[in-house]
Amino acid sequence: MIQRATQEAATQERTYSRYALEGLALLGKSIRLGRMRKRLTAQDLAERVGVSRSTLQRIEKGDPKVEIGLMFEAAAIVGVSLFDADEKRITALAERTDDRIALLPKHVYKAGKPVIDEF
Repeated sequence: MIQRATQEAATQERTYSRYALEGLALLGKSIRLGRMRKRLTAQDLAERVGVSRSTLQRIEKGDPKVEIGLMFEAAAIVGVSLFDADEKRITALAERTDDRIALLPKHVYKAGKPVIDEF
């Protein structure tokens, strides 16, 4: 029974928002443009990322099922700036984000009964 549930979950279709798909497509096209500007063949970039050429093709098409780390690695190799070109600024931004997260509650709970405050 567990194996069947796992198989069903593996074949289940995942849906993505239009925003997410367009963002992935833009990232993929940017990676392809960066590769071409650096005059790298698809095989050369695939080897540098550590993936097959077919996986690189999926990256360049913005396939949402490709591991995000692979997309980021390909982007870094071809010079696509994801956040900021300055590594120190990325670190500072990450630290500020950690500070903001620390100010928020540790857990998020569903709202209970609505408060009726009409007197």
